[in-house]
Amino acid sequence: MRKYEIMFIARPTLSEEEKKNVIAKFSKILTDNKATITGEKDMGQRELAYEIKDFKSGFYYLVTIESTDDAAINEFDRQARNTQDIIRHLITRIED
Repeated sequence: MRKYEIMFIARPTLSEEEKKNVIAKFSKILTDNKATITGEKDMGQRELAYEIKDFKSGFYYLVTIESTDDAAINEFDRQARNTQDIIRHLITRIED
C-alpha cells in the first residue's frame, strides 16, 4: 500500500455548507477510486504567504490516504485542477 498526504486550500469565500460539500466531494473521489482515508484534519482558515488567485487567505484541509495504485491520486489531481473551489493543492507520497 502506498501512503499519501493531500493538502488543499479552499476559497475563503465559501460558506460553511459549501466547504463541507467540497470536502465530501473530494473524499468521495478518493474512496470511489479505491483509496482508504486514514486521517482527516480541518486546519481552519489561515493567511496565505502570498496571494493566490486574488485571495489572501483560505481554508486548509489535510487528508491522509492509503492506495494500491495511483488512480485515486490522479483523479483527485485532475478534479482539483478543474474546480474553482480549490485554489491550491499538494499531493505528497509518504515513504515507509
